[in-house]
Amino acid sequence: MPPITSPHNERLKELRRLARKRGRDESGRFVAEGEDLLAAADEAGWRPVERYCAAGSGLPGTEVEADVLAHVSQLGSGTRALAVYEQRWADAPAGPLCVYLHGIADPGNVGTVLRSALAFGAASVALGPGCADPFGPKAVRASMGAVFQVPLARASGDVAALPGTTIALDAHAGSGPLHGPLGEPATLLIGAERAGLPEALLEACDRTARIPIRSESLNAAMAATIALYEATRGEDAGDHRMSAA
Repeated sequence: MPPITSPHNERLKELRRLARKRGRDESGRFVAEGEDLLAAADEAGWRPVERYCAAGSGLPGTEVEADVLAHVSQLGSGTRALAVYEQRWADAPAGPLCVYLHGIADPGNVGTVLRSALAFGAASVALGPGCADPFGPKAVRASMGAVFQVPLARASGDVAALPGTTIALDAHAGSGPLHGPLGEPATLLIGAERAGLPEALLEACDRTARIPIRSESLNAAMAATIALYEATRGEDAGDHRMSAA
């Protein structure tokens, strides 16, 4: 089959639609770009709906002329390979270790939290109101393939629906330092850097904790990473994910 040579090709138009949240919401699909991300998807057992590659690259997929593929790429430097996948959402947040995000609007932060959740063996990541789409291009790239391995769930902000002991990260001095390992099923709740978690949500949690720092605040993804490290300190990083299976 000859390569696609026109940026107006209908299949490529669909790729551009999936770059926008509305397109992803309507189709339930998303795009991953780059050979490393596609290899991570293959390793995790995700089968692409469509796969495209630059003509002459020798990579699997429908061939597209390199300059035309670059035209639909969301990477500044273009790409040699990209693929379309069906989104996967868990029915509910799962333990024994869950990370709940609230109001994290930066897709890079969401993707980085997924990467940290995978590194420290979290069983799931739950996304509450105001969070960026984890299947958006920036979040998928920042996850470095973790989006294909960490179960994702939508959450309404109802603390009672979260698994285990609910521990809210709160920067206020009244919160005690976060000490680990936790040694029990738990959900770590992380809010946006400036706004933090809503007061009502803080009050509904079993307890609050803070990360002792000398500055005013931490980037949300950094805070989540430190909290995950502390929560699992001294444990095998695979324990939580194996227990959730």
